[in-house]
Amino acid sequence: MRWSNLSAPANDDSRVDRNASLLDAAPTAPPLPLALPGATVRTFDTPGFAGMTFYEIRAKSLINRVPGASRVPFQWTINPYRGCSHACSYCLSGDTPILLADGSTRPLSEVQVGDAVLGTMGAGAHRRYVPTTVLNHWTTTKPAFRVTLADGTRLVSSGDHRFLTDRGWRHVSPAEPGLPALAVGDRLAGVGRFADPPKESPDYRTGYLCGLVRGDAGAPGGARESDAWVRGDSYLEDIPLHVALRWPELPSGGWCRGFLAGAFGATGYADRLAVVFTSRDQGFLDRVTDALTHLGLPSRRPPHPQLGEVYSVEVARDLWAALRFRHVTGVSAAPLDAAGVGVRSEPQLTVADIEDLGLTLPLYDITTGTGDFIADGVVSHNCFARNTHTYLDLDAGHDFDSKVIVKVNAGELARRELAAPRWSGAPIAMGTNVDVYQRAEGRYRLMPEILTALRDFANPFSILTKGTLILRDLPLLKEAASVTDVSLSVSIGFVDERMWRAVEAGAPSPRRRLDAVARLTDAGFPVNVLMAPILPGLTDSEESIEETVSAIAAAGASGVTPLALHLRPGAREWYAAWLTREHPELAPRYRELFGSGSYAPQSFQKDLGARVRMAARRHGLHRAELGEARTAGANAAPATAYADADATDNARERTTRRAVEPQQLTLL
Repeated sequence: MRWSNLSAPANDDSRVDRNASLLDAAPTAPPLPLALPGATVRTFDTPGFAGMTFYEIRAKSLINRVPGASRVPFQWTINPYRGCSHACSYCLSGDTPILLADGSTRPLSEVQVGDAVLGTMGAGAHRRYVPTTVLNHWTTTKPAFRVTLADGTRLVSSGDHRFLTDRGWRHVSPAEPGLPALAVGDRLAGVGRFADPPKESPDYRTGYLCGLVRGDAGAPGGARESDAWVRGDSYLEDIPLHVALRWPELPSGGWCRGFLAGAFGATGYADRLAVVFTSRDQGFLDRVTDALTHLGLPSRRPPHPQLGEVYSVEVARDLWAALRFRHVTGVSAAPLDAAGVGVRSEPQLTVADIEDLGLTLPLYDITTGTGDFIADGVVSHNCFARNTHTYLDLDAGHDFDSKVIVKVNAGELARRELAAPRWSGAPIAMGTNVDVYQRAEGRYRLMPEILTALRDFANPFSILTKGTLILRDLPLLKEAASVTDVSLSVSIGFVDERMWRAVEAGAPSPRRRLDAVARLTDAGFPVNVLMAPILPGLTDSEESIEETVSAIAAAGASGVTPLALHLRPGAREWYAAWLTREHPELAPRYRELFGSGSYAPQSFQKDLGARVRMAARRHGLHRAELGEARTAGANAAPATAYADADATDNARERTTRRAVEPQQLTLL
């Protein structure tokens, strides 16, 4: 079994930071994956790790041989973590109303897997509503924040939850520095606050009977049988018909709601967003218009009567009006088809206040096919599920981000295996599968002991990372470099801040990574930058390449190695779902590039490499050739230990694994 080299801790000798505040260290809750029997389960009460579970195990081995079939130019790796804490959990209060595809709403806590909800597809200002399916539903307990909008809408969420704004996706109050944060004055995207459903008061029932009976009298097609009449019969048990048929002098809101619901049951119909009332009685339609106006719903009367002296009133044909009509009247028999309707941002959706409630509350989240949903009228991001961790008996999606396997004895294993007589002292690559400097490393501090062991045995090694936490260990890295070959590289695929926020906001910003390159360079390390992943149609333009290479050169990097996105089975399906949602115009190109396999054609890769190489020459940067890439020498460009454009399977596998939630597209 793949995880047969793992076992549970023999004792509670965890390497976790002793200053960490623990909520739970129980070995039996939640249920352990079958592949990790007896592991110690640990959670933390700090916002950065809320909703995450760490499975602490004592591994039987740490230095792993790369399978012979792999195309990577190194033979040995160290991976102290499985899974990644780069990603965030996104959740809302359980009573938040979620918009279903039929126009009705349901509290988030009651949404179920398989429900059809409304999501969005597209990019930027060109997003459109589409129906989508709920793929997963879960609950967690996290610190809560309240976002208040100009129209009075109040949304309770975790700090990591993201809303779509006129500036892109924004976290309510991100725990990790550098993530795009929501601010007062931001304008959210959506239809606006959902109206409260009607209460079946005496006024509502009276209005309902009036609209049903009077509407039926003027119906152009004669009486029609429907559930509306069954409902009306039940109301007649308490309200005499002659009382219901009176026109009130000052109709209340409850009466107007009921009147419109009854009138729709008698003579109304819906067509996509349209809600239409027809009648031969213009006086009746006047009352319909008055009731709509009373409830704030704009309407129109066609300028000419239809054939047969039939007249009509139409509610304004937009999504807000269509939803408001259904919600304020309680009409459930009006089919809604909002597919293709454009997403807008309205002034009333401007953020007026963001408040830390100082409370830890039960919060909920769902996964949908589009990666988002509509929460009380605004577009909300969710944790996009993907197929990972299944070999550990963990679910396909959320678990990869929220359940991290930690080899707490990594330091002692490294020292023991490096001292073994059979160990040859071969170069070891780190960060090629999961980022050794992910956020969890700030808690567990496994790398200092690993680096100390590598230093003491003068064993050459290389590190590839997107995490700026590597700077914490700079003194150790310098000590190791004084006795052996140390190669360091940082992954920076592009420098466009908007693209970073869209596809890899879970990683430090490109600017912070460039700063790390500069600091490592100042410390005497020749730092190569792995320009990866380069996304076809998104970050492979001449402008993007030039801007990125220029910034890398300015940071003092010794070289740059380009790496195009590749899509292995599992990752390709989820990346395709994101691409068609965010950039549908690129779908044909991706089918052409990846239709026959995981990798883009050699012609595309060679062209991309040539364009990056030309830009690198213009800026005085060196790109390692394949022969150099197989040498981890003191003067080798750090990334070249494993990062040639045609030879980085593991690195690319983890990169594209993150591509299933593209806003977290990071090398883990």
